Amino acid sequence: MFIDAHTHIFPRIHGLNAGGPTRGLQYGRAMIGAEEIQVTPPFADEVIYTPEILLANLDWAGVDKAVLLQGPFYGECNRYVLEALQQYSDRLVGAAYLDPWITDSRQAFEEILASPSFRAVKLECSVPTGLCGIHPDARLDSPDLVWLWPALERHGLILALDLGGIGSRSYQTSAVRAIAERHPRLKIVIAHLGQPTPAAEADPDRWQLWEAQIDLGHLPNVWFDSASLVAYVHDEGYPFPSAERYLRLAIERIGVHKVMWGSDQPGTLVHATYRQYMTVAKLHTQFLSPQEQALVLGENALQVYGDQDVKD
Repeated sequence: MFIDAHTHIFPRIHGLNAGGPTRGLQYGRAMIGAEEIQVTPPFADEVIYTPEILLANLDWAGVDKAVLLQGPFYGECNRYVLEALQQYSDRLVGAAYLDPWITDSRQAFEEILASPSFRAVKLECSVPTGLCGIHPDARLDSPDLVWLWPALERHGLILALDLGGIGSRSYQTSAVRAIAERHPRLKIVIAHLGQPTPAAEADPDRWQLWEAQIDLGHLPNVWFDSASLVAYVHDEGYPFPSAERYLRLAIERIGVHKVMWGSDQPGTLVHATYRQYMTVAKLHTQFLSPQEQALVLGENALQVYGDQDVKD
């Protein structure tokens, strides 16, 4: 079974990030504040990514299931994601959007709890496209957030995190370690394999920060997805050999059970087609045994995002 552990859907781009409001234009273009960029391939007039488009890509590439994540760049779309989860429950599992640094975050969390189809809560903390760009003082170890971690643990919700670029103010490895150790029944998934890049690899101090974050995978309740590795080395071109090296380094460090394949589609489709992503995923895991390869390409995600034990 192949499972894409990091995907997105959205009815339109209507979000916010450090550069300002985000708005979809036409043919994959979007405005980020005053800057216009290509965020997806020019699929169509409208910049949308429906669950039906996602599923068509899954079918085209031979992928069985996908995990839906959210963030402030595309904009909060909890209702839209919830409808997709209910309509395609055999193919999709998903995370709710939450900004825990707004004043009514507890009320927003209660609304999430009223929707049992959500398996996780995603905090996209990265600076350029996430919550640490919107809230410059945002800290996961803030006293204002101490209520959230036991609440997630108690209700069996996974905590999905994007901790941003290595060395950025969102790269809060020690705070995540403290949360994971204090709440051992809380499953935590860190996106993008800690965001390894050639520039960080060339800087010993920054690379130690990456290794320290990957080492969180030694904790029994922490996993990583490998989404966007291709995007970080897109200048290399297909088949993106450094992405394989980073994947191998992480697996050698924390074990094959702690890493899940993900694409981060649709944004990463500007670098390769989805069928190419699936092909690359298979190529990049050929150093593993068939049983280990199956873990990374699907079985780990099934184990992490499968049915949760929910307690009142």
